[in-house]
Amino acid sequence: MSDRRAVVLLSGGLDSATTLAIAVNEGFSCYCLSFDYGQRHRTEIEYARELADQLGAVEHRTAKLDIGTFGGSALTDKALEVPVVREGDESAPTDEIPLTYVPARNTVFLSYALGWAEVLGAYDIFIGVNAVDYSGYPDCRPEFVAAFESLANLATKAGVEGNKISIQTPLIKLRKEEIILRGISLGVDYSQTVSCYQLGTDGKACGVCDSCRIRKAGFANANLQDPTRYL
Repeated sequence: MSDRRAVVLLSGGLDSATTLAIAVNEGFSCYCLSFDYGQRHRTEIEYARELADQLGAVEHRTAKLDIGTFGGSALTDKALEVPVVREGDESAPTDEIPLTYVPARNTVFLSYALGWAEVLGAYDIFIGVNAVDYSGYPDCRPEFVAAFESLANLATKAGVEGNKISIQTPLIKLRKEEIILRGISLGVDYSQTVSCYQLGTDGKACGVCDSCRIRKAGFANANLQDPTRYL
């Protein structure tokens, strides 16, 4: 174990798995944090647990939240349908923030990670946000990350004592195919990851939600076979 500890947010998806592999490769002892927040695709948590073990994390924990109690997102509110783009459908996602955006999700997730980091004596928090191939979420932008890092250093004992807390976003400027190729170079098995907003309990992806669409395009652009199990 390295003395350099890091908390890594791990969803079980392609981006967070790659982020964990990068953190391990950089010599961090990684403590992975997942969330059961009322998401309809909570089967992803099982993937996260396996990924943490496969990729060499020191520990994996799942925090239970109830963000879904507020509704407002197709990922947490069963009254809202997940937007899809089916084969042959000419409609494309707009520039509007989609219904799959979960209000304040990354702010809440990073706050939990920050609390655990303080307990561990870790000064690095890794999150797999991406500002290139993403779904238009405001909490995936560099401006948000910089603002949260500033808050973290103002609001914590570690920050006040001069131990700078860094929010690490190694994927933020990469296209999806670049993320995939980076992960493969680090030994990530993407067949053990999921990226679907409507993931079933059998682990099969819908193939038509925005997340599946972006994932499919990433593998196609990388000239690699997509190992995802689709319905």
